[in-house]
Amino acid sequence: MLQSAAALVIIDLQKAIDHPGWAEQGPRNNPDAEAVVARLLAAWRAAGRPVFHIRHDSADWRSTYHADGPGSGFKPEAMPRPGETVIVKRVHNAFLGTDLEARLRAAGIATLVVAGVITNNSVETTVRMAGDLGFDVRLVEDGCFTFARRDHAGRLRSADEVHAMSLANLDGEYCTVVRAADLL
Repeated sequence: MLQSAAALVIIDLQKAIDHPGWAEQGPRNNPDAEAVVARLLAAWRAAGRPVFHIRHDSADWRSTYHADGPGSGFKPEAMPRPGETVIVKRVHNAFLGTDLEARLRAAGIATLVVAGVITNNSVETTVRMAGDLGFDVRLVEDGCFTFARRDHAGRLRSADEVHAMSLANLDGEYCTVVRAADLL
């Protein structure tokens, strides 16, 4: 059971993630992740629970997430509404160099429900930090996705494998991995 003040934290669900370069090594997993996030967002809004949108604004002009690039805007499924908090980050971790922790603490929020992209990148980095800071974190496995990538030995790992390993790295130590249906 979640606290009524549990915050939904949506990480980097921006148009940048649709750039074909992300899938060069293979397709992404969880093709319905955006729809899952939209359902979570609708439930949080209907209940009047706090929502935090994390936006990555890269300073690297080559990044699909460049602050002034066409990918910097939020995807329609995760578009913030007036009054919802938008935290702008420049690195993978949503806590580093931002006031996210201070805002959460000031609002008395101890439980975070996290979804977004990329599972093994900004999501994992942020969840690790949230867990280390003492937040009770629920990571929505079907509300996140990643892409295929090569491991350190050069072996191509599918997006499902990369996603599953990231979840395994986090579950039980930094968070509790859940499915959206468990929360809705």
